[in-house]
Amino acid sequence: MKLTFVGADHQVTGSCHYIQACGKNILVDCGMQQGANVFECCELPVAESEIDYVFLTHAHVDHSGNLPLLYARGFKGNVYTTEASADLCSIMLRDCAHIQMQEAEWKNRKAKRHSGLEAVEPLYTMEDADGIIKRIVPCSYNSRIQICDGIAIKFTDVGHLLGSASIEVWLTDDGVTKKIVFSGDIGNKNQPLIKDPIYTKQADYVVMESTYGDRLHTDKKPEYVRDLADVISKTFARGGNVVIPSFAVGRTQEMLYFLRKIKEDNLVPDFPGFEVYVDSPLAVEATGVFQKNIYTCFDEDAMELVRRGINPIAFPGLKLAITSDESKEINFDDTPKVIISASGMCEAGRIRHHLKHNLWRPECTILFVGYQAAGTLGRALVEGADEVKLFGEVVEVRAEIMQLPGMSGHADKNGLIEWVNAFDNKPERVFVVHGEDSVCSAFVDCLKNEYGHNAYAPYSGTRVDLLTNTVEYEAEPVLIKKRVHAVSDVFARLLAAGQRLLNVIRKNEGGTNKDLARFADQINSLADRWEKN
Repeated sequence: MKLTFVGADHQVTGSCHYIQACGKNILVDCGMQQGANVFECCELPVAESEIDYVFLTHAHVDHSGNLPLLYARGFKGNVYTTEASADLCSIMLRDCAHIQMQEAEWKNRKAKRHSGLEAVEPLYTMEDADGIIKRIVPCSYNSRIQICDGIAIKFTDVGHLLGSASIEVWLTDDGVTKKIVFSGDIGNKNQPLIKDPIYTKQADYVVMESTYGDRLHTDKKPEYVRDLADVISKTFARGGNVVIPSFAVGRTQEMLYFLRKIKEDNLVPDFPGFEVYVDSPLAVEATGVFQKNIYTCFDEDAMELVRRGINPIAFPGLKLAITSDESKEINFDDTPKVIISASGMCEAGRIRHHLKHNLWRPECTILFVGYQAAGTLGRALVEGADEVKLFGEVVEVRAEIMQLPGMSGHADKNGLIEWVNAFDNKPERVFVVHGEDSVCSAFVDCLKNEYGHNAYAPYSGTRVDLLTNTVEYEAEPVLIKKRVHAVSDVFARLLAAGQRLLNVIRKNEGGTNKDLARFADQINSLADRWEKN
């Protein structure tokens, strides 16, 4: 019964944890790394084709974004997640594949203009996204699900995103049962639309996030509606646009909730009919998923609006840009407006076009409403960059750069402490992950010295024996170095296919001589053909 830490260890993105128990290989999350990570992540301890199950905490791509790559490299098991997360993944993973393919196409066009540059392949394709989506098993909250002999799970609403969950995992090996609780991303309290986090009462081990483990959001309840209205009024008075880089799933819908209230209460009286553009096909689809899951995921305030026949996230003046032509037309109109576009960290998507058109205008405001990971364009802007590069061109930063105070889907330090202290028992060990390097260390010290927890922040590659609560292998941090001769994604995919073939061969041991001989002939024939190339 072993737990190995793979991703989001002493850094924020790329969440992935590996469990080996009951003769099964399991991943909890399979996220994509975003921004400039400091440390290397270890390889999976087994080939992708040997993974039996994935348990997914929520749909954000730093937790789910590498699932299509897992599928492309041979994974053919099931992905268990909540019903709402399953709905969101069905659109988000396709969107990720679309972005991968678009970026590869753009780089290849550039390679043609500059001789000597190698062609690139997308990390994964739309077929890979479709393949993994078909393997997702939607699960209800609060129901114990028996996965196989010795393994059971339960999803509990953790209030971070529609469908987000902490996952309780029961493992029984050789008559001994251990329960591990994976927090996923713990939600901030009193957020619009979705419910507050629900706490879990028992655990032998806890694996918890620490994104804001070193800071407090605010001492008083944030006045999101008032603060947003103030930003809009001041910007419009200057003749500028309010550009909001926003995560298409979750944060965009929350912003629509606030904007509906602003319009309803006429809080921008000098511009009563102002227009709001949601420029993200993914955000539009995700908003539909929110509407579908109102009865299982919305909080009481939102449900009161629904009972009165009011759509909590729709209002006059809301315009949806779906096509690229509709997106381009937004910036040809000089009328002050609110533009909400993804991605939330400005790393990809249509937001980069809006930044190119608005960053250099001092009358405009770029309003950040979510976490900005180290190394992202969003983080650079928040930290005061004077100029940035967009589409190969240097753009001077003259717009006002602002952040909406307290606007976060993550619990702050007090919220994290409240979550881990809600266990009736003291867990044998609390593993701290999903935080920047210094934050993980500081939060561990806090849990140990102030609350008596046996806390530990592992680096990627650390392996723990859950039966004995011993660290079998304590990995050292490995700084990322620039790879001069990196193995191409396509060749890595070929190696994964070869590993999958070996696994299939082993599983056919004991088959009839006739079938095994035919299988061997097919492999040899394939090898002969490629050896001649």
